[in-house]
Amino acid sequence: MALPFETGTQLAALALTLVGGWFLGLASRSGGAKWRERYQDEELEHARYRDEAEARIRELQAELKAVRGQAPAPAIVEDDAPGAGWRGWFGWGRDNLARINGIDEARERRLNELGIKTYREIEKMAPADESALEQRLDIPQGTIGEQGWREQAALLRAGNEREHGERFG
Repeated sequence: MALPFETGTQLAALALTLVGGWFLGLASRSGGAKWRERYQDEELEHARYRDEAEARIRELQAELKAVRGQAPAPAIVEDDAPGAGWRGWFGWGRDNLARINGIDEARERRLNELGIKTYREIEKMAPADESALEQRLDIPQGTIGEQGWREQAALLRAGNEREHGERFG
C-alpha cells in the first residue's frame, strides 16, 4: 500500500499545514480574556496581601519599640501620604492605573513619573491635589472628578471588580 505523500517535499508541506492549522486554532480561541482576568485577579490579590503585610510589619515595629522601652505603644495609624509604603527594589508595588477609566498607558507613565503609582495615592487625593494634577497632566479642570478617579481607585484597591465594571465599565 502506497502512502499518499511519497516525497520529502510533500511530507514537509503536510507538516507545515498541520502546524499552521494548529496555530490558527490557537489564535482563534477565546481563552485570552479568561487568562487576562485571572492575571488581574492575581495582581489584585497580591496587592491586597502586600498591604496586609505592610500593616502587620508596622504593628510589629510598634510593639518592638514598646518592648524595648523606646516609646509607648502608639495606636496604629495608617500612613496616607502619597508615596507611602515600601515599593521594593524593582518598582514592585505599582498598581495598574490604566484600569481606571480616563487613564491610558501614556497617562499612567506620566503619573508614575510624578510619583503616583498606586490606587491608594489616587484615592487619598484632596480636591486641591486634583486640580494641581490636572494642570501637570494638561487635562481640563474637573476631569478627575467628573471621571471619578478617586471612586474608581477605591473600588479597585478594595478588590470590587464587579462593582467597578458595573459603575464605570
